[in-house]
Amino acid sequence: MIPDLDLDHDGALRKKSRSPFVRIVSKQMVGIFLTIWVRRGLRKCVQNLKVSTVGVGAMGYIGNKGAVSVSMSIYQTMFCFVCTHLAAGEKPGDVHKRNADVQEIHRRTRFAAPGDLQLPRDIYDHERIFWLGDLNYRIDVSYERAHELISTMDWSQLAGKDQLKRELKKGRAFDGWTEGIIEFAPTYKYQLNSGKYIGDDQKGGRRTPAWCDRILSFGKGLRLLSYRRSELTLSDHRPVTAIYAAEVEVFSSRKLQRALTLTDAEVEGGQVVPDLDF
Repeated sequence: MIPDLDLDHDGALRKKSRSPFVRIVSKQMVGIFLTIWVRRGLRKCVQNLKVSTVGVGAMGYIGNKGAVSVSMSIYQTMFCFVCTHLAAGEKPGDVHKRNADVQEIHRRTRFAAPGDLQLPRDIYDHERIFWLGDLNYRIDVSYERAHELISTMDWSQLAGKDQLKRELKKGRAFDGWTEGIIEFAPTYKYQLNSGKYIGDDQKGGRRTPAWCDRILSFGKGLRLLSYRRSELTLSDHRPVTAIYAAEVEVFSSRKLQRALTLTDAEVEGGQVVPDLDF
């Protein structure tokens, strides 16, 4: 995620003739931007689209911090995507502000749904959930120790001091959620258009590198295939990417129609085949 840039993602993709992907929805709240694209062949299978925004910044409601969430179904399975920018800071106690932001986003995220339809109204009503963005959790080591571990690519030692990993383990934030193994360098804070972290040249103050940019998942039927960072240098962050395999329930209208049109003779004669798994 590159939270502070208003990039024309849609325009860039539209320039390609007959892209294999089509945009479902895009929504921006200040520096938080979420866009959902699917393969053209899946477009008709995406329904029940809803969007929710929650600001938790200044005064508890300004949108410089908060979440943009999308609810939708793919076939008969409900998905939720939550893109967030949480409270910043390296000071003692800042991690509790981030945890509080997570709780507030859960509490206030609501999706409108007609009263007679059993559609998700909050995040946990969905079957497959992804939470991504600048979560801003830091690494509790000194500047010097962080750079020492980065230079030796000792990601496991560094992850052992990561605030989000600790909060996940203790259940204080994202209880029950999962994240892939981190095997890449911290994604923040870089000099623009550079491979150097802020502080490497002693200008602009030291900032201990951190994995601020994360992707988490919740729900059964998800398998993580890839979790890595990209090397785009447009921001002081490095974006992260994840690839998942997701199971979906596919409803067969043909089988339902067959079940509804069975004759009494077929039922009584034992001609019903047990192929009615919808």
